[in-house]
Amino acid sequence: MAASYLLATVSFAQGSAGSDAKVQPRYLVDIPTAGLLDRGGFGFDANFFQAGGVLIGLTAGVIDRLNFGISYGGTYIIGADEPKWNKLPGVNIKYRVFDESDLIPAIAIGFDSQGKEMYIDSLDRYTIKSPGFFVAGSKNYAILGYLSFHGGLNYSLERGDGDSDLNFFIGVEKTIGEDISIMLEHNFGFNDSNREALGKGRGYLNFGARWSLGSGFTFGVDLKDIIKNQQDISIGNRAIRLEYVKYL
Repeated sequence: MAASYLLATVSFAQGSAGSDAKVQPRYLVDIPTAGLLDRGGFGFDANFFQAGGVLIGLTAGVIDRLNFGISYGGTYIIGADEPKWNKLPGVNIKYRVFDESDLIPAIAIGFDSQGKEMYIDSLDRYTIKSPGFFVAGSKNYAILGYLSFHGGLNYSLERGDGDSDLNFFIGVEKTIGEDISIMLEHNFGFNDSNREALGKGRGYLNFGARWSLGSGFTFGVDLKDIIKNQQDISIGNRAIRLEYVKYL
């Protein structure tokens, strides 16, 4: 990835992972970053998760500093069971207020209504709540490749479980060679910890790895909820994602 979001350039040769990447990561695992597609860029994302789940998203660099996207999916899409579709498509919009400099991180504000994993009708929420309104910051350092820090706060509109607290998140990303990045994030889950919520108050610790395959493609694997905030799992909910970015 480029040492600075300000200095990132467009290339078809790499995806969004590794020290040679030219596509800014817009998310780590689930948390948003200050990264954007440049103007004229289009991104296609496909996430495959537990219970035969599939989530497809499209994002466009509409104008300088502004991205807009839509997404839709459901569970039991893969397998023999009847598919269970999400209640509504997700929408997201992100605007970068400040570019990164030597002293300050890149700062972006936005809204994202797309939660992750299964939609739970009785609670009117996703298993992992959508960010809702958010502020995200990202800062990169040239250390044996690149080391990036991310963080921010969000207020989700998914409040059917009675928990409407302001939430915070942090994350770190490290490149390994030219084509690979690993990342670790913690969603504190303050808005998913009351008596009616799904979480146990531990927050969500997620790990991810990304591999730039070339020609704008990136392949990723994730381990989510490693500290078992929601359920008793072995080493984490395992998910796969694909990303393709093209510039006109």
